[in-house]
Amino acid sequence: MRAADFKGDDVIAITSVEMPKPGPGEALVRVLRTALCGSDFKLWHKGAEFIAGHEIFGRVEQPGHALDGSRCAVYIPTHCGHCEACEAGDTQMCIEVSSLIGWNRDGGYCEFVAVPDNCLLPVPDDIDDDLGPLLLDTIGTSAHAVREAERFLPRKAGRSVLVTGAGPVGLGVVLALKALGYDEVYVSDPNAERLKIAEEFGAIASAVGSRDKRFSLIVECSGAHAARNLAIELVLPKGVIVLVGENAAPWTITEDKVFRRKDFAMLRTFYFPKSDFEPNVELLRANKERYRRLVDEAFGLDALPEKFARFAAGETIKPVLAFWEAP
Repeated sequence: MRAADFKGDDVIAITSVEMPKPGPGEALVRVLRTALCGSDFKLWHKGAEFIAGHEIFGRVEQPGHALDGSRCAVYIPTHCGHCEACEAGDTQMCIEVSSLIGWNRDGGYCEFVAVPDNCLLPVPDDIDDDLGPLLLDTIGTSAHAVREAERFLPRKAGRSVLVTGAGPVGLGVVLALKALGYDEVYVSDPNAERLKIAEEFGAIASAVGSRDKRFSLIVECSGAHAARNLAIELVLPKGVIVLVGENAAPWTITEDKVFRRKDFAMLRTFYFPKSDFEPNVELLRANKERYRRLVDEAFGLDALPEKFARFAAGETIKPVLAFWEAP
């Protein structure tokens, strides 16, 4: 089959590799769409041991399998199903298996991928192929962050929220907040085009670094240390900061009076539990055209090197690698 090889130094080569061979308890999935994700920049820069791509939507092609022929989203955290975390429903945080599809095993920048049975999430027919991958990071990660915050800060009419970073996940957070009834949602991002989309979704633009307003809930989606530090300053007493954006560089918190002299919660959230999938399908159904606004390109495998570079430059929001089926 054909696949993308992330060689490092911002080079992607399209090559031929052996077809995957599903092991026991796995199924072969024909990839229909794989959405590009900013977390893959690390692999673009440094190279990848496995085939990259973790926002995968495809069709099971495994004769005799219960889901053969079914369109499925691919849940990237492989999980045992029986450890303490899995039994509690926290399937994204399995403590027995620490492996991610597209990172620690082959992912979806290719034509076929072998997927553990418990990572296959059937997608209803009314969700079209281009929107299928959004059920993973763009909706799953974003909505989970909002739901986790509400465990500590119950939803309340008129509560003001700040979202820092209007990339795909940040825009997903905006859509989740609006769908869950939050009226006063502020967003900051240096990219004017992304900020404009956030405003189209009903958010209020806030200048990057502004200290004009304080917030009960701050959802930090950029991964920038400056934004994290500002969140500590701007969060109101008894408020919540949710860290969604990633940054591998060390982050130092200065324990000054701004940090010490108030009660607040700072959460880190990761991906989403499988139990969120059905509510997330309903979230997508209710906001299809808004989510469709995020998918700004669909292209074939040969175009991936060029399209990924454009995505890395911030020129697109949520482009998707597409393998079109014959009508």
